[in-house]
Amino acid sequence: MKKILMVSSEAVPYIKTGGLADVAGSLPRYIKREEYDVRVILPKYACMDQCFLPELHFVCHFYVNLNWRKQYAGILKSEYKGVTYYFVDNEFYFAGNSPYNNIYEDVEKFAFFSKAVLMALPYIDFCPDVIHCNDWQTGLVPVFLKTEFYQDNYYIGIKTIFSIHNMKFQGRWNVRDIMDITGLPAGIFTADKLESYGEANYLKGGCVYADIIATVSPSYAADITTPEGGEGLDGLMSARRDSLYGIVNGIDTDDFNPMTDAAMAEHFSVKDAVKGKKENKRALQQSVGLPVKEDVFLIGMVSRLTEQKGFDLLAYVLEEMLTTMRVQFVVLGTGEYRFEEMLQYFQKKYPDKLSAYIGYSEEKAHQIYASCDAFLMPSLFEPCGLSQMIAMRYGTIPIVRETGGLKDTVEPYNEFENKGTGFSFEAYNAHDMLYVIRYAYRVFKEQKKQWEAIMKRAMEQDFSWNASAIKYEKLYDTLIEK
Repeated sequence: MKKILMVSSEAVPYIKTGGLADVAGSLPRYIKREEYDVRVILPKYACMDQCFLPELHFVCHFYVNLNWRKQYAGILKSEYKGVTYYFVDNEFYFAGNSPYNNIYEDVEKFAFFSKAVLMALPYIDFCPDVIHCNDWQTGLVPVFLKTEFYQDNYYIGIKTIFSIHNMKFQGRWNVRDIMDITGLPAGIFTADKLESYGEANYLKGGCVYADIIATVSPSYAADITTPEGGEGLDGLMSARRDSLYGIVNGIDTDDFNPMTDAAMAEHFSVKDAVKGKKENKRALQQSVGLPVKEDVFLIGMVSRLTEQKGFDLLAYVLEEMLTTMRVQFVVLGTGEYRFEEMLQYFQKKYPDKLSAYIGYSEEKAHQIYASCDAFLMPSLFEPCGLSQMIAMRYGTIPIVRETGGLKDTVEPYNEFENKGTGFSFEAYNAHDMLYVIRYAYRVFKEQKKQWEAIMKRAMEQDFSWNASAIKYEKLYDTLIEK
């Protein structure tokens, strides 16, 4: 039995702030259980979903030395859908109402977590063949493994994969403080290791010391080797190109299922999607206070309200769309204050055209995915993206910018060959986006049969974790067999 330990700062169902939690909580369930023993370890946050606390059982405790610091680490254990989860407990580091705080607090918090993960292995009697780390919060795991732990016989032979879910977030802080926190020698903080532009960089450390680097789509793997997408580390990514892999994330097809989703007004399959979507569209319009109009082009967005997600493009042309097109928008999310204000302004000005929910509701998100005609994702960059895949599962047609995972998962509509699962534009330009939205609008209004064919093709795509899991199994095997 091959042993895999997935290390993550969040995982569903216990704690979630973004797509990383979906990956860490879903992927282990799809790896072949007869061949792989996959377990997950994450922090035990005070803000974790309280309903799971009775299911956590104490395993052991020990003390972690972080340079001159000596910190308690408790290990708790639970099981969810057949997967074993471990939790690192420390009330000093993991208190508060959010898993992430200020960066100067988080660099110490996750240095502790990374070292505690390695120290926990003998106590939990689980010596993995591969440790699969995720994002900068776990970047020090490969560093500690190959520096402080490399002479300990217990850890010899353990291999590491470091997955990048978003290159933009790197865990950077000044070198002197990180040396003081970690106790790592000065020789680690050089330009070919942890130092980057005068700072210590956890993500860079993970990339330098891991045996394999993975990211969440083939196109994003290529993007991060370029100055435009590499966020300052394109040289390192290019140098490690032979060890860099891109695997598209999957979605939980049980949670996002148009035939069983409890949030929907009416369930439907590919065969009756046209009728089913009409009923859900009517219900969504009623619930968000928009006029119930079957022929209006209903566009949904479930997103962080940031520039990365393309809201600066939307700001340029939103009023033009609301005043010149027969459209409605339903937007769900939180983010930058200026974009929240923009949406609230247009909601007041055009209450029959736009509904904005500043916040998050899982039920409302499902309703938007299931009920809208189109789903807009004009991202500046998108490592993978889950929303476009979820939308297609419900026959809601994605309109995306061709970047990262959006490019890998959405096939642009070709009216001459009657192919494609969505609409896309290449340049990061508001009027290029508007042109494609207008094109999708025309197909929706004037070419109903073609639109229904796009819906059918989109719903027939397989975005389950099954295909991705097979690729991760091959990566694990590649390392284990070395």
